Amino acid sequence: MTSTAQPPQSAARTAHPEHLGHVIFIAAAAAMGGFLFGYDSAVINGAVEAIRHRYDVGSAALAQVIAIALIGCAIGAATAGRIADRIGRIRCMQISAVLFTVSAVGSALPFALYDLAFWRVIGGFAIGMASVIGPAYIAEVAPAAYRGRLGSFQQAAIVIGIAISQLVNWGILNAAGGDQRGKVMGLEAWQVMLGVMVVPAVLYGLLSFAIPESPRFLVSAGRHERAREVLREVEGDKIDLDARVVEIEQAMKREHKSVFKDLLGGTFFFKPIVWIGIGLSVFQQFVGINVAFYYSSTLWQSVGVDPTDSFLYSFTTSIINIIGTVIAMIFVDRIGRRPLALIGSVGMVVGLALEAWAFSFDLVDGKLPATQGWVALIAAHVFVLFFALSWGVVVWVFLGEMFPNKLRAAALGVAAAAQWIANWAITASFPSLADWNLSMTYVIYTVFAALSIPFVLKFVKETKGKTLEEMG
Repeated sequence: MTSTAQPPQSAARTAHPEHLGHVIFIAAAAAMGGFLFGYDSAVINGAVEAIRHRYDVGSAALAQVIAIALIGCAIGAATAGRIADRIGRIRCMQISAVLFTVSAVGSALPFALYDLAFWRVIGGFAIGMASVIGPAYIAEVAPAAYRGRLGSFQQAAIVIGIAISQLVNWGILNAAGGDQRGKVMGLEAWQVMLGVMVVPAVLYGLLSFAIPESPRFLVSAGRHERAREVLREVEGDKIDLDARVVEIEQAMKREHKSVFKDLLGGTFFFKPIVWIGIGLSVFQQFVGINVAFYYSSTLWQSVGVDPTDSFLYSFTTSIINIIGTVIAMIFVDRIGRRPLALIGSVGMVVGLALEAWAFSFDLVDGKLPATQGWVALIAAHVFVLFFALSWGVVVWVFLGEMFPNKLRAAALGVAAAAQWIANWAITASFPSLADWNLSMTYVIYTVFAALSIPFVLKFVKETKGKTLEEMG
């Protein structure tokens, strides 16, 4: 039986029912940055082959145009925190929305390959900002009782953004008669695909005007009265607002501002725990997950699948990604992070190995043999499912929990940077590797998935049920 009485401390942390809907709206609006993150990351999938033909470029140059957005991502992620601390979380979101909009228009109307690359860097910078600001803002605004569930909005928005981008691409391709360079609204289909991102970008910007600034930033800026108003909005008026403001002030004073030099030490430059975080980030990318979202339609077309069908398969893969993410959200606190990571690794090895086997067969009339074609398609979905229900979510949970308090911010920054670099390496290398030997490319990804198993068993400790203070 559950008691209805709550101690004052608990009451101060719980949004009252009449405020919960408003809090959900605030978190969902902030998570629109995650939607744009996912949408922009995957929308390029529909334009790869058209860009290759339009500008008559080889695989290596094409890969750089696709991957260059990740350079912008790294810069945006590295600078977003400082920008947000200086001008506020909401202004940071608005800057990100403007950059998304400009990038979408520029990418849809490029003069040449070089300025398309430039617009992708701008969009990447916006992605990097959104990837940092969204989760930070939600964590600062959400009442503690709902923080975990509201925090998951960001990841859910990312995978929904990926899926919607593939569905929109498929619809535009059908409108263009199955030709990526066919005309739609006076432009080539691939240009419309990239330009459509204006719609969610503008929506993100408009929503940012409808949500309050973070109480934490308001307190840091000395705007205590406005901080009390926001706290009343999200936590109700039954709490001691003055006590909450004082609590936020004291927490900020106690925080250790970790810097890069705090990470140094041990045998190999960084402290061992930092290397474990870097390892988790690198393995997450080196299994080749972003190939499934950046190049999947190109991949299927390379083995003889009709362009329209290849876009449909890209969409179904994105739906599987959403299902896997929901599974992870349900089980990550029930069975633990390590078991989920190990289950995912085993499933990824099976899926990737089957893809490598299927792609090892010679094409017949430009297509894989029927059996191998079906195996490749099913295995690709299996791989994405097991990634999404494990490493896609678990790595971020680990990175948020595993570092000691005095290292957390700086160590998380290094691990996130390693993730962007690994993502760039896989994205930039895939077209050339696929031209060399598609089957062996998937063998390489399979090896990394297999190596992740002993890595987790030997080096990664379970963080389920432990407080952040217990991490050291």
